[in-house]
Amino acid sequence: MVAPSPCTPRVAVLGAGSWGTALAAAAARRHPTLLWARDAARVDTMARDHENARYLPGVALPPALRFSADIDDALAFLHAGPEPGLIILGVPVAGLDALCRDLAQRLPRHGLADVPLVWTCKGFEEDTGRLPHEIARDALAGLPGWRGGVLSGPSFAREVAQGLPVALTAASALPDVSNLAITALHGGAMRVYASADVVGVEVGGALKNVIAVACGIADGLALGTNARAALITRGLAEISRFGVALGAQPETFSGLTGLGDLVLTATGELSRNRRVGLEIGAGRKLADILASGITAEGVRCARAVMQRARALDVELPITEAVCAVLFDGVAPMTAVSALLAREARHEHPAG
Repeated sequence: MVAPSPCTPRVAVLGAGSWGTALAAAAARRHPTLLWARDAARVDTMARDHENARYLPGVALPPALRFSADIDDALAFLHAGPEPGLIILGVPVAGLDALCRDLAQRLPRHGLADVPLVWTCKGFEEDTGRLPHEIARDALAGLPGWRGGVLSGPSFAREVAQGLPVALTAASALPDVSNLAITALHGGAMRVYASADVVGVEVGGALKNVIAVACGIADGLALGTNARAALITRGLAEISRFGVALGAQPETFSGLTGLGDLVLTATGELSRNRRVGLEIGAGRKLADILASGITAEGVRCARAVMQRARALDVELPITEAVCAVLFDGVAPMTAVSALLAREARHEHPAG
């Protein structure tokens, strides 16, 4: 475990969805923290009620947490502190590019060109197949000296906002970035561990959503807990195989952002990805499920995962089966039968 530094950083969380709000609540219990959202009316309501009624209804936010709908105000708040500040990007993958490009223009004007940026989104960009660090790298290319990393792990936002125990991983190629994230968030019921494997942490966070959809489908079909265990285990092998092909470290997938996040998302009652799978297994159409308001990153990124896997010549049978059900009209039981019909092979092939 990396020891947190003694400084007291200011933290600006950009994005007031469930996860951004939860992390802002966690940081505000220990450090001066501001939560930014675009919707001024919603910001006013959160500031008045200290509750994010849209994303975390019924969860009281810390009295010390500040709010703003002005991104320049959020950056000025960060710059006012005597210690190094931290920006947490609490937006989904689909919003990361635009936010990073905006920050590339604004940060130098606030004297924050090298402030650490930590993103929290999980998935592959739907149109390009990029991982979050690739999105940030491209968007911030004109900002020399920018520093970034990813924060991930097995966590439901509601439980984090309520102050329940959780363990996360802060990954960056630069130790000072992960150390600052640890300083900002580690303490009380939250443990944060450091890693240098950004690719592995991001791949684990993305593919576990797809495998969780598969587990939900199996549960919706009432295939039993044996089937769920098999999908989790073989899903983890699939995640690891793909991650290593992209340059990840194998050991990452036995940790919090691999096995830990997969087990939580594939079995937890709060998992939206599992919920989508359950609904599909019960016979509902994907369009109807999404129209009801359920969103799941596993649905958004599954095809992008398959495209990158094919380019790398990496076999992802569970992900391929999920794509067949979600997008090609294949009946869930037909996809399961195709998985069961695969030839037997060694569980841990050499090489």
